[in-house]
Amino acid sequence: MLRDPTRDEERGKAPMYETHNDINRNAREKITGILNARLADAIDLFAQAKHAHWNVKGANFIALHKLFDDIAGAVTEYIDDIAERVVQLGGVAEGMIKTVAQRSTLPAFPSGGAWETHVNALAAALAHFGKNVRADIAHTDELGDADTADLMTEVSRGVDKWLWFVEAHVQRESSK
Repeated sequence: MLRDPTRDEERGKAPMYETHNDINRNAREKITGILNARLADAIDLFAQAKHAHWNVKGANFIALHKLFDDIAGAVTEYIDDIAERVVQLGGVAEGMIKTVAQRSTLPAFPSGGAWETHVNALAAALAHFGKNVRADIAHTDELGDADTADLMTEVSRGVDKWLWFVEAHVQRESSK
């Protein structure tokens, strides 16, 4: 069968499916784009947390090993919730590894290093992800999707908690 290059999926844009959801199609397309961007970041965040979990060493090993695994578990739930929201809106959840590698906006994670390296890198990833999620809350609310804004608020609260737990290992009192 010959491929039609005018089809959305062949131009690099995922197709939209018909739904009785009352959010207009244009808004749903924008919202699914936002959600797929955050899905890529969330999948990368999961991989970074697992990398830290597997490779952490040092005096804080067991505490960090468990913490990083707990973060990965929580992020797995965020991934599933975000992907399912895309599909609820008639979109396609784009979570393939090649897509994630192309789209993730998270900073690159170091391949090795002392426990402090893993803590600081995961803190940076969590902070970056949290910042993007907070922007998504405002944007999806402006597009008339309070449910997605609420979902992203829930994710933001969770990410802020994990950032607090990670930063507590290296945080120092501010001099200002």
